[in-house]
Amino acid sequence: MTGEIFRDPWGIPHLRADGANELARLQGRVTARDRAWQIEVERHRAQGTSAAFLGPEALAWDRFARRARLADTARRCFTALEREDPETAEWVRAYVAGVNEVLASGGTASAPEFGRAGLAPGPWEPWTPLAVWLGTHILFAGFPAKLWREHVTTMLGAGAVGLFAADGPGTSGSNGWLVAGERTVTGHAVIAGDPHRFIEDPGVYQQIRLSCPEFDVVGLAVPGVPGIAHFGHTGTVAWAITNAMADYQDLYRERLRRTGAGVEALGPDGTWRRAARHTETIEVAGEEPVEVEVVETDRGPVVIGGPEGLDDGVTEPGVPPLAVALRYPPRVTADLGFGALLPLLRARRVADVDRAADRWAEPVNVIMAADTDGDTLHRVAGRVPVRAGANRTRIVPAWEPEYAWQGWHELPRDGLTDGVAVMANQRGPAAPLGVEFAPPHRAERITTLLGRRSRWSAADMAAIHTDTHLASAAPLLDHLAALGAGALTGSAAALRDRLLRWDRHMDADSADAAAFAAVRTALVRRLAAHPALAAAATPPPCPEVFLPWLALLPRVGYALEHLLVAEDLFGIDRPAAVRAALEEVAAEPPAGTWGDTHRLAPWRALPPSGTPYDEPGLSGDHDCVLCTSPVPGLTDLAARGPAARYVWDLARREDSRWVVPHGASGVPGSPHHRDQQPLWLAGDLAPVITDWAQLTKETDV
Repeated sequence: MTGEIFRDPWGIPHLRADGANELARLQGRVTARDRAWQIEVERHRAQGTSAAFLGPEALAWDRFARRARLADTARRCFTALEREDPETAEWVRAYVAGVNEVLASGGTASAPEFGRAGLAPGPWEPWTPLAVWLGTHILFAGFPAKLWREHVTTMLGAGAVGLFAADGPGTSGSNGWLVAGERTVTGHAVIAGDPHRFIEDPGVYQQIRLSCPEFDVVGLAVPGVPGIAHFGHTGTVAWAITNAMADYQDLYRERLRRTGAGVEALGPDGTWRRAARHTETIEVAGEEPVEVEVVETDRGPVVIGGPEGLDDGVTEPGVPPLAVALRYPPRVTADLGFGALLPLLRARRVADVDRAADRWAEPVNVIMAADTDGDTLHRVAGRVPVRAGANRTRIVPAWEPEYAWQGWHELPRDGLTDGVAVMANQRGPAAPLGVEFAPPHRAERITTLLGRRSRWSAADMAAIHTDTHLASAAPLLDHLAALGAGALTGSAAALRDRLLRWDRHMDADSADAAAFAAVRTALVRRLAAHPALAAAATPPPCPEVFLPWLALLPRVGYALEHLLVAEDLFGIDRPAAVRAALEEVAAEPPAGTWGDTHRLAPWRALPPSGTPYDEPGLSGDHDCVLCTSPVPGLTDLAARGPAARYVWDLARREDSRWVVPHGASGVPGSPHHRDQQPLWLAGDLAPVITDWAQLTKETDV
């Protein structure tokens, strides 16, 4: 074996090998050692087998994974990769070999979760990394939002869709900004940002360095997937991504019928065609196994209902049974974009990143890049189908030919403005490709902050990462300002005046921020409970995995800004609702600060053993640059937030910085399991160490 593993003071692995394949094997080994439990959970989730050890709570996801054909799609994509890009296929095989070497040799002994769950790690297949990637990103485009639009249109009318337009409950986003050399103290570009995802423990990103004679790259890898896809720095070029918010997955209402030979679906040519059909059994810990019928039409796998409708077989008289198929690009093309991963590692210039981005597929992202020659890039990458506009907004009939896919969109590019590019999921270069985007507040705030200096350094960027100004507070504060003081009790008038003096920063130690959040919560609950919205309060029958997109209370919370400024909200007396919410909070005001209730709530496949972690209070809010997202009206806890922060310096890579919410190790009790959390909370970043002499070499590779 010709590989070497080094660690920096934060336990971050720096890997060195004689070639790309040996390096991939080494990356697989170190990932299996540092994140064995995490990657095994992700492998099972992608295969739809997680309920076998996590129990009934995981069943809804497993049903979806089976019915959406995630594992089978990964197999197809790997088969196509072997045929069309054998070099990358062999590189992926090398990574899997490294994972299996550790799993088979008892390398998971330090991960106590296996014993607690009664789980032994299983062998990885060559296609498993592709399945992990697909399982991680299948919901990124938020196709369940089409179920919400269908529901709210049916219940409240077509005008309600625009009222509730907002960054949906399942959407993940990011901040990213590029400052060209003309605006930096070094004369070289800086790229910075932070991906916003569900905060998991272990974290969804793995800080790592991959070095061989062909390349030497530092970046954030996805555990279970070789290479560095999203955020990387090769020394001469760096890149980063944000979610483009493009719409590239469609839902088709199918007409299905059973025949003696199986299931048929009505196609757009008016004929019935055989659908693929089989059954699978999901093992569930502590319960009886569950049988799932898997049906796939020419559009795609049926993820809701079936020939008899939903699982209970209940249908409305005269209404065809509900069956909805999901069409998503990798299932159509057998390509997950893994052909971009090696070219990204080998990139030397922006043009190399640009060519690699041409091979990107899933998910659709905005990519920013800069190199030491001064070139920059700001473009969309991925696959977005050309089809009717209705496909983007609702479920469309499979038997109507006008809703078929008609090829792929040309992907937009954008330039820099005054030496700066900012992307925070707002309507940017991907605007022609999407329907709903994040509110503009984060992007506008970052742009404003960058405009306050003529020159920036890498060290300056943490102040932008941690900005807590909440621009979306304005509509509610405007309503408070409009309330006549004479119509309020003394305590409510005092609270109103206090909030109007508030600096609109959601700082953890701010009592005013806590008071604002309490009024917001009370208002959201009142609006969601109003009889005018009652028709939308009960979600339509659908699989449990989609229910977060269909719950009214979170929808009101995320769309509160729109609801408060709309010309009319179904006749609801909004000033009266604001007054009542203010009086409610004034009668029993919050005793503490924002950080007392706005605490980190990371997802774990198993709860921690022993004493639960005392999760910290957080600054920030959903529309702050420091995007630590509660669900207004439901909870102040933050399950989503910056899953990493990075600053890539093109002048000197060793002046780059990074941090993750917990640590490099996924092993509870490891000194590097949670050692970066104080930095993450304070807005600080750890140095990217590139001098091998400053690293500690491990003997076991």
